[in-house]
Amino acid sequence: MQQQQLQRQMFKAAFLALIFLLAVVSTTEAGKKEKPEKKAKKSDCGEWQWSVCVPTSGDCGLGTREGTRTGAECKQTTKTQKCKIPCNWKKQFGAECKYQFQAWGECDLNTALKTRTGNLKRALHNADCQKTVTISKPCGKLTKPKPQGKFHLPNAA
Repeated sequence: MQQQQLQRQMFKAAFLALIFLLAVVSTTEAGKKEKPEKKAKKSDCGEWQWSVCVPTSGDCGLGTREGTRTGAECKQTTKTQKCKIPCNWKKQFGAECKYQFQAWGECDLNTALKTRTGNLKRALHNADCQKTVTISKPCGKLTKPKPQGKFHLPNAA
């Protein structure tokens, strides 16, 4: 009989412990705030369209570009952004287009020019660049072979 009472007390204790644990778990779950799902921002604003970089002074270095976008409910439709035009780029093809050039070709004796081709390496800020460009320059002085005579020093009298 004592054994049955002991088993009942153990059963009651286990049952109360289970109820206690369930109560603790449910209160901690209730205490957590559910985060509302982030709403995707629906905007009728268009993509930014950027002008070319305009140097502050000279034809390279630091400058600014203007950006615009359209949309009825856009808070901001224009903005200015700082930019930089590298001073070592070939500016005749656009200051925002970088080309990888091949070696200079042989001199064309008919035109006295030598040429080389450049392939587009990089375009800054979605600049409209040609894929391939060709440049020419004068061949320079055509050297005549030097005579192989003796070296003559003027008399130092």
